[in-house]
Amino acid sequence: MIAVITGVTAGFISRLLMLRTDYRQYPTHKHGKVIHLSLGFIAAGLGAVAVPALMEENYTAITFLGVAAQQFRDVRNMERETLSKVDGLELVPRGVTYIEGIAMVFEGRNYLVIFTAFITSLVTILTNWKWGVAVSIIHYLINWKLMSGKTIQHIGEVNIGQVRLDGPHLYVDNIYIMNIGLKTNHEQILKHGMGIVIKPRNKNSVVTLANLGQRQAILHNLSTIMGVYRDSGEPALVPLSKRDLSDGRIGVFFLPQEKDEKKAVHVVNLVPILENSVRIPSKSQEDE
Repeated sequence: MIAVITGVTAGFISRLLMLRTDYRQYPTHKHGKVIHLSLGFIAAGLGAVAVPALMEENYTAITFLGVAAQQFRDVRNMERETLSKVDGLELVPRGVTYIEGIAMVFEGRNYLVIFTAFITSLVTILTNWKWGVAVSIIHYLINWKLMSGKTIQHIGEVNIGQVRLDGPHLYVDNIYIMNIGLKTNHEQILKHGMGIVIKPRNKNSVVTLANLGQRQAILHNLSTIMGVYRDSGEPALVPLSKRDLSDGRIGVFFLPQEKDEKKAVHVVNLVPILENSVRIPSKSQEDE
């Protein structure tokens, strides 16, 4: 019983530490947090109880882990469906790739909770509760490390680009963005517009940054943190990103509510690299 209580407590605290409301504002509402914490408690219970069940040679307990895995896959589907519906109401949407990454994270963290509770319970049974607590603290550090992936600053060099108009053509530095026809939009763009240029660090970075989902994540983070100077029905003021086909640089154009160049560069540097956008052609079999 001590091992089970220690494992459940360690797993639940692990889920509590991994549940954070960040710049994406999700999960924000208390009901959403209750759902995820409840699932975390169930996951911790399954992981903690599995150890004494196996030691009693009750191998049917493994079937409960299989059922739990199915339930957590349903959590992933729930998050995907919810975020997809909400995304249609965003001025600058997250995009499918970003949503899939968020849903994947919510599923994966429940498995981390099971593993934390399982190992804590096992160590407690084999030794005592003090060593179990020590192992759980180590797992908290491991989980924290797994939560922090790479960001844009690891694959690209981010700098401010010059927004300029050549007739109706809009450029960020020498990267063509789009055609702007109305003079009133010209004035708004020159007054409020900002440009950012992301230079890839290697050929792997070129392919990753070319992914439309990764570029949409950059636009969404910028608009979420710095605000966006636009409303629905204004296509000329929509933030956009375009590639320089010659060297793979990415030109980002957006109109923030808060025009702060230093902050904009910092925001882009901290945009997470989405798992589904990562490409490593340098390690393909053709190169071996």
